[in-house]
Amino acid sequence: MGTETEYGIIAPSIPDANATVLSSQVVNAYAATLREGLGNLAGTRWDYTDEAPLADARGWQQARHAADPSQLTDSPPILTAEQVALVDAALDDVGPLDSGVLMNLVLNNGARLYVDHAHPEYSSPEVTNPLDAVLWDRAGDSVALAAMRRIAATPGFAPVNLYKNNTDNKSVSYGSHENYLVPRSVPFNHVAAVLIPFFVSRQTICGSGRVGIGASQQAPGFQLSQRADFFENEIGLETTVRRPIINTRDEPHAVAEKYRRLHVIIGDANLSEISNYLKMGTTSLVLSLIDRDKAPIPEVQDPVRELQAVSHDPTLRHRIRLADGRMVTALDLQEIYLDACLAESDRQGGTDPQSADVLQRWGTLIDTLRRDPFDAAHHLDWVAKLKVLEAYRSRDGMAWDDPRLALVDLQYSDLRPEKSIYHRLSARGQMDRLVTDEQVHAAVSHPPEDTRAYFRGRCISSFPREVVGASWDSIIFELPSQRRLQRIQTREPLRGTAALTRELFAASADAEEFVARLLSRPQSNMAP
Repeated sequence: MGTETEYGIIAPSIPDANATVLSSQVVNAYAATLREGLGNLAGTRWDYTDEAPLADARGWQQARHAADPSQLTDSPPILTAEQVALVDAALDDVGPLDSGVLMNLVLNNGARLYVDHAHPEYSSPEVTNPLDAVLWDRAGDSVALAAMRRIAATPGFAPVNLYKNNTDNKSVSYGSHENYLVPRSVPFNHVAAVLIPFFVSRQTICGSGRVGIGASQQAPGFQLSQRADFFENEIGLETTVRRPIINTRDEPHAVAEKYRRLHVIIGDANLSEISNYLKMGTTSLVLSLIDRDKAPIPEVQDPVRELQAVSHDPTLRHRIRLADGRMVTALDLQEIYLDACLAESDRQGGTDPQSADVLQRWGTLIDTLRRDPFDAAHHLDWVAKLKVLEAYRSRDGMAWDDPRLALVDLQYSDLRPEKSIYHRLSARGQMDRLVTDEQVHAAVSHPPEDTRAYFRGRCISSFPREVVGASWDSIIFELPSQRRLQRIQTREPLRGTAALTRELFAASADAEEFVARLLSRPQSNMAP
């Protein structure tokens, strides 16, 4: 599993600044920080060879001419000459580059930092459990913060602010996506049928909270999710227009015959580690139920309408109409999935400690939210934010359409610890933590050890001059002794681990020796 975060971005002193230019400044600023701190090249460029954004899991390929431009992620973004000039000064710190401004960077921890249309985006390395997902997601926040600090300290550059949120409150939303590797043998229609009710109700636990109702804040109020008002369909391929609850992009970034990558676009960007942990943990448990054909399907009669109705009711009393006529709350739906997971755990004679922890926290939070949502303020973003907002409203007599409340909402998601309301709550012990600052610092520059991300990250950090390109499923070497590029495939996500390749890295004096040793291994032992 892994996460993708598009950060909200603005230069306060230049309100009309081009967001794509600002985003490229973030990527180049972090590249400069890398080179300064590590004494090597600033990461590795992205290889677009295996990108296939128009493949649909329902069995067809969307025509390129019919696709929205935002879907064409299989080619690098291009700045105009004028835009390049605006960020060119940053290149003095990065060093010589073949094509000027960096728009894409693969990092030493196996992650990807790049410009995604009008936002800087961090895609975490692949991990095998929700706690690691939290850790390397938090590492992305540290990467973004380091870039922001670098820009602010660079003469001639306007400071840039980054926010871990999902909307500018002017009708635009940007994503916080999740990715899960699932067996291709499981029918996609079955995956969708199970997950639609789950996602409609999941926001009760992992919503990040939002001031305003409607895509453009048409009505005053507070809601659970920043994303819910921007969804229009149940199932579809798009991610920025006609957003669907279930995204059908069939781009596995792995062995296509064996695996499918479930691309989840409906979640909020979470600062709360508990919200993030349960978002990833509960979803992976439900996917395990689907794999074993044990998952419930409490079909919702009108999923898009109910998704928004649930979000608009922070009392959690809204009743959802199911296709069989039953009326249930979102917490009731979550409990249906929880009970099924608990029953399967009993059938299997127990589960691993982390899954057991997810199940326990999931059940406890459902009970807590039923009793009094404010009792979950230490755990969940939307509750913590609502508690702060209600304190302001009570003290100053603010109505929900008071613009000061929207500013408080924004300030909650500020990545700067000295400005962020979330980070202030956390520093006071009012938000529960799962990982330490020291662990996050280490994850910024070190990849997880139990996936192919270890191989990717170690190749980049060990052989920065020879690795000229990388993607999720390949590494490209340019070796002095060869006249052609050498592509190493990494299509199996659970190979290329530390256990399989650490000794290989230690035994190789340079990239030439490393590649020679790697390619001389028997095919069955090829680590990547």
